[in-house]
Amino acid sequence: MATTTATLRGTVADTLVRPSRSLWSNAWWKLRHDRLTIAAFCMLALLVALSLAADLFADNVFNYSFSRQDLLHTYEKPTFSNLAYLLGTDEIGRSQVVRLLYGGRVSLGVGFVAALVNLTIGVTVGLAAGYFRGLVDDVFTLFVTTLNSIPTLFLLLIIAAIWQPGPFTLTVVIGALFWTGISLFTRGQTFALREREFVVAAKTIGARDRRIMFRHILPNILPLIFVLAAIDIGAIILAESALSFLGLGILPPTPSWGNMLTGATQYFVRAPFLVYPPGVMIFLTVLSLYLIGDGLRDALDPRIRG
Repeated sequence: MATTTATLRGTVADTLVRPSRSLWSNAWWKLRHDRLTIAAFCMLALLVALSLAADLFADNVFNYSFSRQDLLHTYEKPTFSNLAYLLGTDEIGRSQVVRLLYGGRVSLGVGFVAALVNLTIGVTVGLAAGYFRGLVDDVFTLFVTTLNSIPTLFLLLIIAAIWQPGPFTLTVVIGALFWTGISLFTRGQTFALREREFVVAAKTIGARDRRIMFRHILPNILPLIFVLAAIDIGAIILAESALSFLGLGILPPTPSWGNMLTGATQYFVRAPFLVYPPGVMIFLTVLSLYLIGDGLRDALDPRIRG
């Protein structure tokens, strides 16, 4: 009995002495034990690494540039005898595997850079509207309501038809149109946090509004913003692919997964093997991003313990 009591006392003492985990350490522990999210991270990292190494593979492995044409080898079926024809060739003899790597660089670049633009605008505007309220919030609500009332795809089609944007311009345009969701979330969270004790204490000691917004309020909502950003990257890649599929996004000869899919559908009966690679890449990228977003949500939610 005495031994059992001593053991219990030791366990309780160890528990009291052990430091509690912070939100980030607890989230990291959860992520390390979430196999599905780790697998999605690895898949996305692999796709990004292959896209970044497109020049290396094209020069040293496939010995084939993405713009090289060979009219004597059009519609070549996938074969291992020539690595440049690993996924076949298109209607003018271009290597699909090389174009797929370069297309990943464009599509992933558009997704991540546009998400960065989206995040910057959305967080800044949402913080300002939620913190200052009054006229600033009224103008913000009117603008966001008006922008959300216009179907995003139709708006992108109008912009693409008028200006025929290249990769950089399309990235900025998509990023400037997809920020409303993050801004509304940031505004709502700022409403809830601006009356908390730590914000009142910061105001009491004379902290400026900018410092309160970015040093006290923003760190408390940043974890969930990461989740929304991961999901938005997938939505942006789908939007770019849809525009390219309709012929209004990234235009040839610059390859992207969307315009590769567009070109492949025109020759589906003759060369169905051209359709699958870009479609699978889009599917894997978006699926990985959504799984990462779901895993981050579970890991960063303080209500989910254990």
